[in-house]
Amino acid sequence: MAARPITFLSDYGHDDEFVGVCRAVIARIAPGTSVVDLTHGIRRHAVADGAAVLARALPYTAPGVHLAVVDPGVGSERRGVAVLTGEDDRILVGPDNGLLSPAAERLGGTAAAVDISLSPLRLEPISATFHGRDLFAPVAAHLALGAALGDAGEEIEPSSLVSLPATGPRLEGATVVAHVVLVDRYGNAALDLEHERLAKTGLRLGRPVRVQVPGSVREAPFVLTFSDAEPGELVVYEDSYRALALAVNRGSAAAELDLQPGSEVVLSPA
Repeated sequence: MAARPITFLSDYGHDDEFVGVCRAVIARIAPGTSVVDLTHGIRRHAVADGAAVLARALPYTAPGVHLAVVDPGVGSERRGVAVLTGEDDRILVGPDNGLLSPAAERLGGTAAAVDISLSPLRLEPISATFHGRDLFAPVAAHLALGAALGDAGEEIEPSSLVSLPATGPRLEGATVVAHVVLVDRYGNAALDLEHERLAKTGLRLGRPVRVQVPGSVREAPFVLTFSDAEPGELVVYEDSYRALALAVNRGSAAAELDLQPGSEVVLSPA
């Protein structure tokens, strides 16, 4: 049986050897296994950023093993876990700090989970500061080869897994109080107002939107694409994941409006 594909997301960056060593561990255990690097550009220690990217990206990947490491608590009492999703028999591998929970929820919830902190599949000796290499990568590789979830660790209750604090937009009449979920390298700010909830608001494509952030109130057109706006113009649009977002055409909405993940944005028909 062919090995299942592995996706890999982290905050390791590419300046050091961390990503390469993790991939080398996978290659030694499961030669020829397909490894897709989703990104290694998550902000350092930004668990919520990594969780949001993982949840957005995985529905577009082939079912397999999904390795994710954004782990500021490495070496602490936080658990390492492998999580079986309710859809497609996908397995998520990483720290139990909330990083995996939004993706698992989007993929049908958690069908089963194991604590891999003392996994027999780990490398020895295990480092206190590089569980990506010594724990998560080897466990992911063995699972990709077909090891059973129970071979990786001790079963735990799915309800015991750490979840991130729930956030969501608030509808206050015609006004929406939304929050920045992610800021990409272009300075576009994705909000937690997804397409399904947009219809319940007064915000409509082609109509101007009042955008209020601390210290600034602006008016922006609700456009389909950036080319519908002038260079330097602030716009509201639905991004490629069908979530409402703010952008400045050929500029940075994050820089112009001083936005970062968690920032509150108040939107209403202009």
